[in-house]
Amino acid sequence: MRTGADYLSSLNDGRVVLVDGQQVDDVTTHPAFAPVAATIAEMFDLAADPAQNMQYTAPETGATANRTFGIPRSRDELRLRREAIETWARHTHGWVGRSPDHVGTFLASFAAHPEVFAGEGRDLSANVTAFHRRLLDENLYVSYAIIPPQVSRATTASGWEGEFLQAGVVRETDEGIIVRGSQMLATGAAIADEVFVSCIKPLGPDDSDFAVSFGVPVATEGLKLYCRRPYAPAATSSFDYPLTSRYDEPDALVVFDDVLVPWDRVFVDRDIVGVRRQFFETGAHVLGNWQAQIRFATKLKFIAGVARRVTQVNGVDKIPSVQEKLGELAAVVSGVESAVLAAEYTAEPDASGQWLPGRQALYGSMGLQSETYPRVLAILRDLVGGGVLQLPSSVHDLTSSLTAKDIQHYVQSPGVPSEERIKLFKLAWDIVGSEFAGRHQQYEMFYAGAPFVVKGAYTYRNYAYDDALEDVAGFLQSYKLEDA
Repeated sequence: MRTGADYLSSLNDGRVVLVDGQQVDDVTTHPAFAPVAATIAEMFDLAADPAQNMQYTAPETGATANRTFGIPRSRDELRLRREAIETWARHTHGWVGRSPDHVGTFLASFAAHPEVFAGEGRDLSANVTAFHRRLLDENLYVSYAIIPPQVSRATTASGWEGEFLQAGVVRETDEGIIVRGSQMLATGAAIADEVFVSCIKPLGPDDSDFAVSFGVPVATEGLKLYCRRPYAPAATSSFDYPLTSRYDEPDALVVFDDVLVPWDRVFVDRDIVGVRRQFFETGAHVLGNWQAQIRFATKLKFIAGVARRVTQVNGVDKIPSVQEKLGELAAVVSGVESAVLAAEYTAEPDASGQWLPGRQALYGSMGLQSETYPRVLAILRDLVGGGVLQLPSSVHDLTSSLTAKDIQHYVQSPGVPSEERIKLFKLAWDIVGSEFAGRHQQYEMFYAGAPFVVKGAYTYRNYAYDDALEDVAGFLQSYKLEDA
């Protein structure tokens, strides 16, 4: 199994990562990327430890592999997969949203259904299974960019002014396809091994050039990553910004300057139907988003713990109105946790023998995520009140001979030392008020797409409305006008 040191040593490979108008020399030492890269390295070390039960023997390779990258072939394997995902999620408390098990899960489902990639032209199914075997053998961190750039939401790429603003095929050669354009939102790509590129947004009949799917190394010639403003370098210390300083995973716009993608790395080639089928006919969208909900539940539980501790420190946890807030928070978090388990309980095997979580429970929880997360933050905001505003400017106020005495005397709670109180409220601020916190609120609200898409396309279509309608129709037929 690959270790954290193996992972970090592989990142200094000449990749083009751009921040503040300059190329980053080494992401493992740059202040914007080094902290979260170290966190990912810790995760690989966890997976490499047999005591964590994240390893299994992959039937595809006959070798030891990361369980989160495997195809679940039984109910028990699905449970073990959840437990492995929870091991990683607990290590980051859910704050690394696109950890390696996310895209790795999508690729596992792709490999479970190679027939979806056979296509009418080139049969690319072998490429999908080969890529999955590499994932198992090498324990790779794969990011993805599957959303078109926000040039216009009124039309698709073929209707935009300007050639190949979205990543698409400009021509093909004997060696492969030549890709030009851009794609978003490659979370974690700057510190990943590979990037999977496709388009999950529905495309029109004139968009075939953009209906592609492939995976390439981040260090591929002609591939550039334009990262959003990083927050970690501005974190004055791990004491002041405990989350920002560890878990600020980069988001990036991926730009392709006529990149050659070899044929053996292409999964879908200019096929509008095929690019949709890979997500929804392989089970990838279901299994991948179940991983996301497992991670989300872990994060919400952590926030609930912070809220509970705040009420203890402030001595208000016996007040009925405060208990009501904590009760609402518990109900919201329990709903997400229960949906994860309900999806597992209602899981069934598909035609290939891959076990998939129940769609109704999964998409029901996803449909509320854009409301769930802001509500959880609002409750925490209410409970911390002005306590997150009246905090020392930095850790230096606690250590300076000029300020430490006053801080220790005036910023405290009964039975709670000054340092402990300040540490807790600094953590709360990094959840509700810092730039990192703002990014995470936006991120969770749009995690699976625009809320109206998630509710309308996924939650609505996967609810058992037919059963409900049948129930209502049967009841209506049970009485008549003349019976009145």
